[in-house]
Amino acid sequence: MRRFATCLLIAMAALFLMARHLSGAGPVWGWLRAFAEAAMVGGLADWFAVTALFRRPLGLPIPHTAIIPANKDRIADTMAGFLRSNFLIPQVVARRLKAVDFAGAAGALLANPRADAEARIRRGTASLMADVFEALDADQRLGRLARGALRRQLDRLELAPLLGQMLRGAVAEGRHLPLIEAGLRLAGEVLEDNEPLIRSMIHTRANALLRLTGLDERLANAILDGFYRLLAECIVDPAHPLRGKLLEAIDRLATALCDDPAMQARVARFKHEMLGNPAMARWMDALWLRARTSLLSAARAPDRALSGRLGGNLASFGKELQQDARLHALVNRLARRVLAGTASRYGGGIVKLVSETVKRWDGRTVTARIESAVGRDLQFIRINGTLVGGLMGIFLHAIDLAL
Repeated sequence: MRRFATCLLIAMAALFLMARHLSGAGPVWGWLRAFAEAAMVGGLADWFAVTALFRRPLGLPIPHTAIIPANKDRIADTMAGFLRSNFLIPQVVARRLKAVDFAGAAGALLANPRADAEARIRRGTASLMADVFEALDADQRLGRLARGALRRQLDRLELAPLLGQMLRGAVAEGRHLPLIEAGLRLAGEVLEDNEPLIRSMIHTRANALLRLTGLDERLANAILDGFYRLLAECIVDPAHPLRGKLLEAIDRLATALCDDPAMQARVARFKHEMLGNPAMARWMDALWLRARTSLLSAARAPDRALSGRLGGNLASFGKELQQDARLHALVNRLARRVLAGTASRYGGGIVKLVSETVKRWDGRTVTARIESAVGRDLQFIRINGTLVGGLMGIFLHAIDLAL
């Protein structure tokens, strides 16, 4: 387009010279001369205007030319301010995202994960994530960072109050009852498994008279029967006094965990000993390796990872997301809040990145990027200037003849 506009200007110059040479051959050459003369003026003026935006015409140091390279820092700040004011503020982001149906798109993807286009996108994204993950963890540095971060989080965790609140919540919601019943059944099984040992202990500690009369065996039977009966009554009777004692013990333990500094110090000491144990370090290493293997397996084969029970559950959730209006609205509202919050937190950084990137470009790079972005329209300015100038030349020639 630049060559076409330049050739058009050269053609007007050639037409002007030919019309000037043949001006005496007839009135038509006068009209052509007026058209070509004004077209040259219009074309040259618009060539100067377009060129002056990006560079110095003919390399001459004419004032107020090469406007964009000379003002690239101000342009960068203006672009950054434009982004900040029109795109990266929470109100604008939330308003523009009102028409975006995040929940519908997510529901459609989950309900029908094998749609061709979506499957290609998912496989490509998953493969990219797997490559990045393997590259990051090629020398196990990522694993060490993950384990170190987990260790630091566990070290900072106030475990005793957390356990106390969990116990209180479990008791308040009745979730301690299955635990008590399981404990009672376990006690019965332990008692049954160790019955010969208990009988042997009673027989050993009994005196010779009891052993001679066989009372030691009757004593052992009575003790064991009493334990079995007590455990059976506790399991069957929800209001058994022993259950109440156990509940009181759980409540005292929860209170001590939440409020007793001595208990909290003991739990913290136990936690530090556990974290310092080499067995815990080996367990955390094995946990990371299993998690890494699972992530890579899912990323390398996303279709297989989304099959089976997990895929069925995700598909059910996707259908629910499409059909439940309240859930649909909730997910969309949450997505808008997250994106608006992201714009609020990171918008300044994005704007700063744009501004600093443009400022680091040299004048030639800025000129090439903007001129390429505007494209053909710049040269149409020159072409239109040439043609409009020619028409104005004809108009002025007509006025000149009329006067």
